[in-house]
Amino acid sequence: MNSRLRPPAHRVSARAMAKWALELLLGGAVLTGCAFALSGWAAGAGWAWRPPWLPWLPWLVVAVTALSVLTVPYWRYRVHRWEISSDVVYLRIGALQRQWLLVPVSRIQTVDAQQNWLERLLRLATLRINTASHEGSSELVGLPLPTATDLASELARRAHALRDDAT
Repeated sequence: MNSRLRPPAHRVSARAMAKWALELLLGGAVLTGCAFALSGWAAGAGWAWRPPWLPWLPWLVVAVTALSVLTVPYWRYRVHRWEISSDVVYLRIGALQRQWLLVPVSRIQTVDAQQNWLERLLRLATLRINTASHEGSSELVGLPLPTATDLASELARRAHALRDDAT
């Protein structure tokens, strides 16, 4: 008997790759600026000894950022998937630490579609599902805005119907 979970049926939006790339680029720009500032400060500090690799630190940060921007968004896009059945929300997320999340609709307390400024720019949204469990909430990043709002209202309706049936 094969006990492997099949992948969920739906991918997130391809625009999610742009979101993840821009987030990596912005973070890399901040780190590069800090690395240049540290390198410049250390060069002018007049230390008798300073690490010989310190002048190369900003360029290392630039290289790691460039590599991340070119690879990580595509990798995440290949992994992030979702599916909703009558009684469970099935998510697969995570690039390095893969997670298969099965969220029973009956345990859903709240469900929201949220957007930050970058998601608004790319017409994307994050579906946040809060449950009555020790884990708290699950998030699905990179959905098209209409899909996220439709799923949020549908899941809220189903969860409400299941709670009413249980009483």
